[in-house]
Amino acid sequence: MTKPATVGILTEPYLYEWQVHAIERFQEETDVEIPLVVHNGDTTEYEAESWNQKKRVGLDDIVQFFDLLQEERAWTFVLAERSIGRLLGDEQRLWHRHTAERVDCLADAAHVSCEPRTENGWNELPDEIVDRLAAECDVVVRFGFGLIRGAVLTAPEYGVLSFHPADIRNYRGMGPPPIFHDGRTHAGSTLQRVNESIDGGEIVAYDDVSLQDCHTLWDVFDRIALKQIELLADGISNLRDPTVDPESVPDDQLGEMYYRDRRRTLAFSGRVLAKNVAGRIRRRFERNRSPEEQIDRPSKSSN
Repeated sequence: MTKPATVGILTEPYLYEWQVHAIERFQEETDVEIPLVVHNGDTTEYEAESWNQKKRVGLDDIVQFFDLLQEERAWTFVLAERSIGRLLGDEQRLWHRHTAERVDCLADAAHVSCEPRTENGWNELPDEIVDRLAAECDVVVRFGFGLIRGAVLTAPEYGVLSFHPADIRNYRGMGPPPIFHDGRTHAGSTLQRVNESIDGGEIVAYDDVSLQDCHTLWDVFDRIALKQIELLADGISNLRDPTVDPESVPDDQLGEMYYRDRRRTLAFSGRVLAKNVAGRIRRRFERNRSPEEQIDRPSKSSN
């Protein structure tokens, strides 16, 4: 194999801010180029930049709440808590959306849109798109299109890389929600070369982070996203290092699968919602404490 010199991007019509930073970082740290960005043409109803400035609840939000309630059931109230947090000043900047065609670091790439073939939750890209990715890109990074399968996974020389915001040897599926629900003090993030399994691909890069000061589930998502900004550059570098081999994880060493149905239960959602509310109260209390109180209060390590 030659060292990867070109990277393709699979994305929704928008990228989150942390994804933009991840692309910028690996561009700064490597000499690889991005010749092609493929957008998910099935995603037609979405908000990009307008989502970032939303400061009030409108009729469309109420309609969306009741639409979500049909699908997500109890989890809808956790999502509503996040929206209320935004209105109260939680900017969630890492999750700001940017129209992919307007992102500066992708300005020199060709942008094409396609509609995948979807079956049982899996997406397959059209043959002409797979052929173009194979011809123009040594490796592809997936930031959109959900679960993908088919020829695209092996068409680029180095395959398709994708993040799972957890350690696939412990938490597959949802990732952060069960980690936060279970009260874990650390969480991992896995950059994997995907195959036709759910969170079972080869590990290209991995690291973990402390969650000690994460008050809400959304803090956990932020903490992991910050790590993933670093991991993408690390993963591209690992692919270019002949001494580093991606790690294949045997099936019996993969973690438990946490399907989304679990988060829709009242018990799971209720615990996450209660922890989020308690965490926001605790964070506000800590911010309101005077500097003298913060200095005088003994730390846990001194007890």
